[in-house]
Amino acid sequence: MDIRILDLQYKNIPISAWYARPKIVRGAVVLVHGFGEHSGRYQDTVIPRLLEENLAVYCYDNIGHGKSGGKRGHCSSYSALLELLDNVIAKARLLNPNKPIFLYGHSMGGNLVLNYGLRIKSDLAGIVATSPYLKLAFQPPKWKMVLGKAMLKIFPSITMSSGLNPQHISRIDQEVEKYIADPLIHDRVSPMYSFPIIEAGEWAVDNAYKLKTQTLLLHGTGDNIIDYTATEKFHKNSNKTQLHLIEGGYHELHNDVGSKNTLDMIGKWLGNRLDLFYS
Repeated sequence: MDIRILDLQYKNIPISAWYARPKIVRGAVVLVHGFGEHSGRYQDTVIPRLLEENLAVYCYDNIGHGKSGGKRGHCSSYSALLELLDNVIAKARLLNPNKPIFLYGHSMGGNLVLNYGLRIKSDLAGIVATSPYLKLAFQPPKWKMVLGKAMLKIFPSITMSSGLNPQHISRIDQEVEKYIADPLIHDRVSPMYSFPIIEAGEWAVDNAYKLKTQTLLLHGTGDNIIDYTATEKFHKNSNKTQLHLIEGGYHELHNDVGSKNTLDMIGKWLGNRLDLFYS
């Protein structure tokens, strides 16, 4: 795999960014990881499948995640996350002139790519969102929500445990063990990270009818982290989406039982979009 480093920072915060290129490049994908994790977790599964479609893949660790700077689990605002994504897209366009650009987001990344498609005018060739964080599948303790909302006003950078249960990411024990052992993964979240993302998820569902980019949605019906019915609702509110529900699938479909079929579904959809672009 031909991996190259991208020189990137956001308002003096160093951002770990990189890209992988196939020998023949037909287009580019900007990949956005989920909350608490990092882009390196996609290197062995998702990225090789995207390279097979002759797509260059651009990855980065979000603010407060992975090898990027910033306090773990905290960012200054939701708009900062969209601005950083926009900066990475600009890099991908610069390095791939006149080629189609796609977005691929998982969980929190799914929230970001869908909101980007809804809020920012662009000529994206397509969006893929897996298990998009539009609504939590579990209800955080009431005391934590009350405290979090109070802290949002007086101490927005304070972090607490996200409450995510690693056992719910995959039905494959080995994947859960790898997640728990990964030193770059954290479970910290600040009010300024969590509440704006929750609100953006709700807003995206209500405004899905505004989506102008062809979008592929995938979600497992066994996801105990993010509510798949919110993804269904987003799909029903839009005429630009194609939805695939994976029966019994857990949160990380790319690391779950049947991941090859899921990734092939994504690869074929992207391949078809590429063919349309060049036809």
